[in-house]
Amino acid sequence: MQFSVLAQNRLKVIIPTAAQETDYIWRTIRDITFFEQHKYQLSLPKGSLIEALKKKARAQQLSDEDYVALKKFVTDKVYQKADYQKGYQLIKQNEALLNRLIKQLSKNAPKRWKFKMFDTYQVTLTLYGSGGSYDPDQGSIIIFATRDGKFKQYKNPANTIIHEIIHIGIEHSIIRKHKVSHGLKERIVDTFVLLNFKKYLPEYYVQNMGDKRLDTYLRHKKDLDNLEYIVKKVQQKK
Repeated sequence: MQFSVLAQNRLKVIIPTAAQETDYIWRTIRDITFFEQHKYQLSLPKGSLIEALKKKARAQQLSDEDYVALKKFVTDKVYQKADYQKGYQLIKQNEALLNRLIKQLSKNAPKRWKFKMFDTYQVTLTLYGSGGSYDPDQGSIIIFATRDGKFKQYKNPANTIIHEIIHIGIEHSIIRKHKVSHGLKERIVDTFVLLNFKKYLPEYYVQNMGDKRLDTYLRHKKDLDNLEYIVKKVQQKK
């Protein structure tokens, strides 16, 4: 069956500018301690400047001058728009599937708590960072791809994009409201995706990093309606 993207396209796929890519590299370096603590595999440009900035970030000594130096380095030595084309095309090839899953999510979102959705999700490619990130206030997603169009964790980027859309949906009403830990947050998102979309995303899997205490309580799709209660139960469990 063919799915029409034009009927209601919920995605806007973006190739970043050099300035946008600089900003993302900067945020990744700035948060290097968090990423290393949680054992994320990061991709960053090579060079002595990057190593120096990482060292400064660990010591919380980054300055405005460091940002200026990074921007010049990325603009002059690193950025090439053509490097993003293969990843861009692969996301576009999966646009119809993603639109279908977002539409299904709109219809079947949990009723007892507010799952936040946006009319359009902006998906921006990057060659750097941890694999994916999201902005729950803008409905925007950043997704890692290599120059030859490969994505971290999955061959099909739809898996990572849906993962980030679920993050956006639960960030305010579940994660921040109940001060959910990073490990539990990831477990909730992975389980949410599997319970809703395993049929459409057969290669999706639960990361090892998540809080496994959730598994006792969140086992069926209908359990998602009680997610607030489940989170409290897990947090109380020793």
